[in-house]
Amino acid sequence: MDSELKSSAQRVQAALHDAGVDLRVVQLPTSTRSASEAAQAIGCRLEQIAKSLVFRRGDTGDAVLVVASGPNRVDENKLGTALGWQLELAKASFVKKTTGYAIGGVPPLGHETALTTIVDPHLMTLDSIWAAAGTPHAVFQLTPTDLLRITSGQVVEIC
Repeated sequence: MDSELKSSAQRVQAALHDAGVDLRVVQLPTSTRSASEAAQAIGCRLEQIAKSLVFRRGDTGDAVLVVASGPNRVDENKLGTALGWQLELAKASFVKKTTGYAIGGVPPLGHETALTTIVDPHLMTLDSIWAAAGTPHAVFQLTPTDLLRITSGQVVEIC
């Protein structure tokens, strides 16, 4: 594990190791808090940013993680209809409590609680993508196949 990484990024690196993938968390000097900032800092296309958005189910209150391509906006009604649930975007305190990470650094794995994970089909068309790794300055590169494997994600139309 890279000792230069912040503790939350080290937790993501450990989760990647535990998931059995050989992927490396890197810390960048500039912010990756938003998808556009991340694409600029990494030097990739905006669509290659796998942004993590946390929603809350209206019926159970459970967290649902949606991993979306950078420019895509989640249509809560469309997604909720596809899943059979009412969804609302989660508040920052709920995100921190359920994932263990603050908004702007939520990774697709290594959360405090088990999350249902939904993956944007657009990400599946790309060769490589980049995801947050616990802080607004840490990311890791992976393939869409890796994303599905480490999250047990379900590909569902989100927009």
